[in-house]
Amino acid sequence: MASIDDLFKKPYAPNNKRKLEVSQNPSASYKVTKVSPNSDSKTNGKATVEEEEDDDDDIEAGPALPPEEAEDGIADEEGRFFGGGITSDTADALNYIDELDTGDDAKAEKIDASWLRKVALNFERRISKNSELRAKFENDPQKFMGSEADLDADVKALSILSDHPDLYGEFAKLGCVASLVSLLAHENTDIAIDAIEIVKELTDEDVEAEQQQWDLLVDAMLDADLLNLLYGNVSRLDEANESDRAGLYHVLAVLENLSSRTAIAESLGENTSFIPWLLKRVQQKETVISQNKQYSAEILAILLQSSSPNRTLFFGLNGIDILLQLLSPYRKRDPTKGTEEEEYVENIFDSVTCCLDDSEGKAKFLEAEGIELCLIMLREGKMSKPRALRLLDHALGGSQGGPCCQKLVELAGLKAIFAAFMKKHDNQTTEHLLGILASMLRSLPGNSAERIRLLAKFVEKDYEKIDRVMKIRREYASKVAAVDQDIQREKSRPSSAQEQGDRGDEWLSRRMDAGLYSLQTADVVLAWLVAEDEGAKKRIQGLLAERDESLDVVRATLQEQLREFDASAEDSDLMFQEMLTTLVEYLH
Repeated sequence: MASIDDLFKKPYAPNNKRKLEVSQNPSASYKVTKVSPNSDSKTNGKATVEEEEDDDDDIEAGPALPPEEAEDGIADEEGRFFGGGITSDTADALNYIDELDTGDDAKAEKIDASWLRKVALNFERRISKNSELRAKFENDPQKFMGSEADLDADVKALSILSDHPDLYGEFAKLGCVASLVSLLAHENTDIAIDAIEIVKELTDEDVEAEQQQWDLLVDAMLDADLLNLLYGNVSRLDEANESDRAGLYHVLAVLENLSSRTAIAESLGENTSFIPWLLKRVQQKETVISQNKQYSAEILAILLQSSSPNRTLFFGLNGIDILLQLLSPYRKRDPTKGTEEEEYVENIFDSVTCCLDDSEGKAKFLEAEGIELCLIMLREGKMSKPRALRLLDHALGGSQGGPCCQKLVELAGLKAIFAAFMKKHDNQTTEHLLGILASMLRSLPGNSAERIRLLAKFVEKDYEKIDRVMKIRREYASKVAAVDQDIQREKSRPSSAQEQGDRGDEWLSRRMDAGLYSLQTADVVLAWLVAEDEGAKKRIQGLLAERDESLDVVRATLQEQLREFDASAEDSDLMFQEMLTTLVEYLH
């Protein structure tokens, strides 16, 4: 007698942008089927058996093939008198007519609100019938297996709605969204997994839904307690089972889809236990990093980036220390390229990085000896080196970065930082190095031993570090100037004030891509050196004079940054604004 598990447990192969790894022959897998409106939902999704074809290549059967030439010597053109007795042109014409007939049948029923109401009614009946039979024959699964198969097929049939997001509002209004979400708690985990996969497909960013349509659907799902039901499934799914492993993957995909709305990302941290679960999941030991472990690390990074309350919760779980321990093995060795492990490590770095913009995150990073780990990576790492620089840039930055700046100097980190600075790097790494130098000049206390050691590094070896800063400045100034010229030409063309205003963000993005931020940071470093040391000031003036420039070009960059702060009501770093104002005065 077939069991329920035999009937429903099949491997999954999702069809969204993220590909679920298949650990067996793909021909044995299936995905949610998008059925046509006329297909039979009862048979859709059921297992079918195909008989193996016997290898009869060596057995003659049927009429003999026509001879190449008839007995009278006249060739039988295209074998028209053999087989069906029609020419290939006639066969093509008949096939074309058949295709037209098939197309007419497929269009017989329109996918609209009326169709959806019929589907909804049938779907609710399936759920009710299955519930009744399960309650009535609780100890005799054979009696409700048929209703379970029908329900499973109807769940999968809802996949077609992802091609019709205009029906999302009606789908929610009819109560079907709540019914679909309720199936996440179904006793049969295979039906629950299918329901989760449908939720994933309907909420996927690849669905061409308008924001209002997506919101109507998702709000209905949230009202049906989707988040807690999703969490309930991660606790009951067993990843040792192929089907359950795919189910967990679908849960993670739904979390990714929902986290595009910040309020939902915050709710996931506040109202569920997903963040503690994700932190535990990324620690799970595996011989080879699995797709679900990597995906868990990615979702953790998304939730931490999306919400300050989520990060606060994470700090309370000792998350920074745990993630640094996970990164520690990569201080000397690199993950295998092109594997889940490589992306896993990237996501762990991302999670730590986004925590370092909070004052509590900086304190936890310092406490967990994050500065020490980053310096080891700078000296001995390969893949981890630029990522360690990014961690240091965020840890040392901001008004609360002083303790991290001091710790770096105390640990003799200046040697490693300046050794990296004197080498040529990609734009992002150069940006982080400049950011680290600017942060130390900003945050190290005046006349402290740490600040004196920093300034001495810029002065030593005939100001070679200042020469390097100036070289970087010239490179980025040239790139930004070229983009500025293009923008000025575009502004000179006839256009309305509104059109130019609409393009403001695009123009700023192009300037940033050309290296505007690195140019601004380099000029902050130069301004600090002018203010701090007379010898450094003369060196900088001499280098600028080589291109008929003066300190005015540095001052102009700082003044532009001040204007950007004035235009941004959200920027709250008043101390940085005050610093820029003071530096501008030194450059007169």
